[in-house]
Formats: sequence, structure tokens, C-alpha cells
Amino acid sequence: MQAELLPQVFEALRIGVGFLWTAAWAIIMGLVITSLVQVYVSKERMAAVLGDGDVAGLTKATLFGAASSGCSFGAVAIGKGLFKKGAHVVNFLAFMFASTNLIVELGLMILILLGWEFLVAELLGGVILIAVMAVIVHLTLPENLFDRVREELNERDHEHGVSEDPTCGMEGKDEYSIVTDGGETLKFCSEGCMETYRQEVASTGGWRDELLSWGGWYKVGNQYRKEWSMLYKDVIAGFLISGFVIVFVPQWVWNTLFLQGDSLLVSAENAVMGVAIAVLSFVGSMGNVPFAVALWGGGVSFAGVIAFVYADLITIPVLNVYRKYYGWKVMAYILGVFFVTMAFTGFLMEQLFDALGIVPNLAGGQTATEQSYFELNYTFYLNLIAFAVSGFLLYVYRRGLGAPGQYRDPVCGMRTDEDGPTVAHDGESYHFCSNTCKRRFEETPAEFATTGPVANAASGGHDHH
Repeated sequence: MQAELLPQVFEALRIGVGFLWTAAWAIIMGLVITSLVQVYVSKERMAAVLGDGDVAGLTKATLFGAASSGCSFGAVAIGKGLFKKGAHVVNFLAFMFASTNLIVELGLMILILLGWEFLVAELLGGVILIAVMAVIVHLTLPENLFDRVREELNERDHEHGVSEDPTCGMEGKDEYSIVTDGGETLKFCSEGCMETYRQEVASTGGWRDELLSWGGWYKVGNQYRKEWSMLYKDVIAGFLISGFVIVFVPQWVWNTLFLQGDSLLVSAENAVMGVAIAVLSFVGSMGNVPFAVALWGGGVSFAGVIAFVYADLITIPVLNVYRKYYGWKVMAYILGVFFVTMAFTGFLMEQLFDALGIVPNLAGGQTATEQSYFELNYTFYLNLIAFAVSGFLLYVYRRGLGAPGQYRDPVCGMRTDEDGPTVAHDGESYHFCSNTCKRRFEETPAEFATTGPVANAASGGHDHH
């Protein structure tokens, strides 16, 4: 028995790691794009404009979500912040859907591992999901339940001193707090976000200036590191589990759980079962894409697989977070609305794709076991580029936090020391992280000379507002 088991374990690992290798560049490049967007586009916390449950509010919530983080837990944490500040229920749920279903890195991964049909179903289905969910919520929203919960949440967080990180919207911690000149205490989730905030306060340059400086790339590096710290467990678990599921779960299990055939009933059952398995799988966010490959290889219908991919916001660990934030009633309501929405949309996608004749053919293509993953092909070169970009962002992040911090670059806010470029202006010496920032300062010194050049030793920077 043991002699048989070992080769199977190695085969499961080969497939899991092979999937990861195939999709690595897509995940990395997707996260880099997401980080850029989050640092330079979604500066405005959109709670104020998400207050209305109308179509405009819903559209903004969807766009904000798509430009946001891809981690289920991150989406739930930021969703909580939006909800606390008064976002309409429909909008904060739409934000969570969009930030886990309509994001770049997930789309690239689906394209590579499952094919373009699934990508179209994911993007089109993501929009339909939000529309269906909005209709269900408007028809079923319990009177005053969410208003009461919002009040309780605000009171509880106020009592416990919970505050959102002004940089990223996650929960702030006591050890990363600073007091501004106005006497306000700000809490951050990490040293990286605290430094990013100080940079933004100290800098006066626009995003173009920042992208040509170390300071601007430091912010992107910090966001990229944060994305990875939230996602890496889900991603690695998803890939490894998928390998073991493909090798060890016999075909009769899939045939028992998922009805076979072409009827509407089969499609509906498969969609419901796809969501049910997602709830129990414990794999959230991007980790469920390789798991979906295992389901697809097991003969689960298109409706079942795409419904499974949609359902990363109701895995048991995420449901537990809803319970902690909002209580049992709201958790049950969110589970009910999301379950129906995801299963119905999966079912709808299969009917639509069937009518258009673009449901992918399972018989075509190699199985996961037949594929060879590690070859000198375009994946290899794209991964090399992606790992190099990843290394660069990590280096910039480390360089930013490790900077001696005696001075602040007035253009981008980056901490810098005496070795960097300097300019004398009005009897003061200003230090820069790069020649680009120095040139920008020399062009219009009056614009930038408002911030003191020395970084305050106690707080690491001038916290002017």
C-alpha cells in the first residue's frame, strides 16, 4: 500500500506545483497591476458615494471593488469599513463581490488554467451576480436589521478602540499609531502602511513624479507585499489541494455528488452543489481556481464549476468573520443571499453559453496528469520577468523601511540620508531619494519647500495636515 501511495503523493505534488508554476506570472503581474491601481487610483475612500442603493451607487461600488484587493478576508475587512461609514447594504455586498470576482489577477489565472470561456463567464457572470444580488436584497432586506447592526458595530469598535488604517482600510493596531499635529491618533495595520502615510503627508509631488522616484515605487512595493501577505496561504493551499483532489478523489465521488446529463435540472443541481462544495472547501479567493480545474477534470458541468469559482465569499472561515463582525442573523442573511445568487448565476451562465454554443468541450485537451509543466517555453520566460519584478518591489520596500530616515524628500516623501542628491534653497539643505526628485524640486522649489527637510526623529516624519 505504501509503495503505491508514495508515487501518487509525488504526482499530486507535481500537478499542484505545476499549476502554480503555470499561473505564477499571471498572479504576480495581476497583483502588481492591482497594487498600482490601489496606490494611485482609489485614493478616495468611497463610503460617502456608496450611501445610496441606486444604480449609480451600485456601479461605483462595483468599479471600486474591481480596483481593489483580491483577498476574501481583505474584501470583507474593507467592506466592513464602508458599511460602518454608511454604505448601503447592496453596495457593500457588491463591493465584496467585485473585489473577489472582477479583479485582474483572478481573470489572468482563470484564462490560463481554465480557458477564455470561463474568463468570459467570470466577468459577465460577475456583473450579473451583482445585479441579481441587488434585486434579491431590495426584495428581502429585513427592515432596520442592518441599521441596528451598523450602530452596534460602531459602538463596539468605538469601545474597543478599533480604527481603520487610513492608508488601506484594514484594521489598525496600537503598536503602529501616530498622533498628528491636530492631536488625532491614527492607527495603522503595519509599519509599511504607517510609512506610506508619512510619505504622503510629507510629499507634494503628483503621481507622475512619484512613479519616477523611489518613494512612489515604495508605496507600490508596500501594497504588493500586503496583497501577498493576505493571499499566499489561500493560493498555495488551493494549488496543493487541487493536485491531491485530482489524484486521490475517484471518479465515482464526482458522479455521486453531481448529476450527469443535459437537462435543466442537472444544470441547476450542479450549480447548487458547486456552491455547497465551495462553502465546505475552506479555500478562498484565488486558491479556488486550481480547485475548479480539479472539478472540471472530474466531469462537473460548466454551471457547477463557474458557481464554485464565484463562491469564495461564503467559505466557512469567511462566514465566521461575518459572524464576528455582524452577528449570526446578518451572517445567515448574507449566506442565504450569496448562495442563491451564486448558484442561480452559475445556472444562468450555462444556459446562456449553451444557447451561444460556447460551452467548452471537456473531451478536448490533456488531463492534468498528462500535462508536463516545467518546460523551456513562454511560461518560463514570463515567470522569470515576473520574479524579477517581484524582487524589485520587495527590494524597494525594504530600502524604504531601512532608509536611515534622517531627511525627507520633499517631492515624494521618501526617507533619505546625506549620501543622496542635495539642493540648497533659502538657507536650507534639501535631500532627495533620486535625481528625478531633485530636478523636479529645482524646477519649482517654492512648490516643494513647504515641508521641513529633516525627518522628525520621534515619529519618523512631519505629520502635517
